[in-house]
Amino acid sequence: MDHFHVAAGILCDARGRVLVAERLGGGPFQGLWEFPGGKIGDGETPVEALARELAEELGIEVRTCTSFMNLHHEYDDRVVTIEFFIVSDWLSEPVGREGQALRWVAREHLDAGELLPADVPVIEALQQHH
Repeated sequence: MDHFHVAAGILCDARGRVLVAERLGGGPFQGLWEFPGGKIGDGETPVEALARELAEELGIEVRTCTSFMNLHHEYDDRVVTIEFFIVSDWLSEPVGREGQALRWVAREHLDAGELLPADVPVIEALQQHH
């Protein structure tokens, strides 16, 4: 079974909202929402991968991020280890550079039914973390 190591960013704005991105590209999770990020490449640190992925997906430059939590999730066909980072400072306004929709959502309005299954524990942690 394939095992992927992923870095994901939780962008938090001054109003306490977080950014979620629409999942594109077909597959079972198309149409769900996720925290932006992607696979960590060979020889990359998680922070380097996060900065690269957010530049590619959102057109932003990460200035400040802190480790938030690590998750291990088993899907039917793959295992994913995700390192989540709180991104509190960045340059430029995030845009969906790959055609994906973006939404700013208040933490208390994050809906587990709309997000990727692997992201659900993050919702609970975010709602307790102020």
